[in-house]
Amino acid sequence: VKKEVLTELPDKTVTVLYNEMGEEQKELYKSYLAIAKKEVKQEISENGFEKSQIKILSLLMRLRQICCHPSLFLANYKGESSKLNQCIEVLKDAISSGHKILLFSGYTSMFDIMEKELKKSNIDYFKLTGQTKVSDRVSLVDEFNTNPDIKVFLISLKAGGTGLNLTGADMVIHYDPWWNKAAQNQATDRAHRIGQKHAINVYQLIAEETIEQKICELQQVKEDLAEEV
Repeated sequence: VKKEVLTELPDKTVTVLYNEMGEEQKELYKSYLAIAKKEVKQEISENGFEKSQIKILSLLMRLRQICCHPSLFLANYKGESSKLNQCIEVLKDAISSGHKILLFSGYTSMFDIMEKELKKSNIDYFKLTGQTKVSDRVSLVDEFNTNPDIKVFLISLKAGGTGLNLTGADMVIHYDPWWNKAAQNQATDRAHRIGQKHAINVYQLIAEETIEQKICELQQVKEDLAEEV
């Protein structure tokens, strides 16, 4: 395993940070949850489970988006996201302590919302998504690793899974959980790899008592199963 081969690799600490939704966000989540349960039940009774999977996944995605920020799909939402507030707070604390951070999300549209908050707080950042040209990726990675003024790198989980050496960072934040923990681990390893001199702190942001907490539990079951095998 990795720790036996790369014995010189610094420690990696993983922490789950829970956040409680504010009243408006919580009420919205509960109402969509009730709608989703009703629609799933109806869909399965009419078409059977096998033919309902796409519909079920789309309903689950809506719930996951509300956990991140309801305005991901509700254009008229003017309220806050407890998770975004928590994330910005963690970033500010980390930057003031001299850390450089990789921030991963499965939703590139979440970065549009996040960028506004970063600009408000005068935090310099880079962004890498599936739309970023290969030639630009190399220069972004090189500058992030060497430029002390760029403290945050926003990276989409799909685009940042492989091929990036970001040992300039010593903190990783997963804004939202992915179904497969291996995808998150692979993203974390952009920083936790050969050349890394500092201990790595990994934070996973989870909205309490939501589908995100269920995904987190599912990840653990998969991880335990993989270890047993």
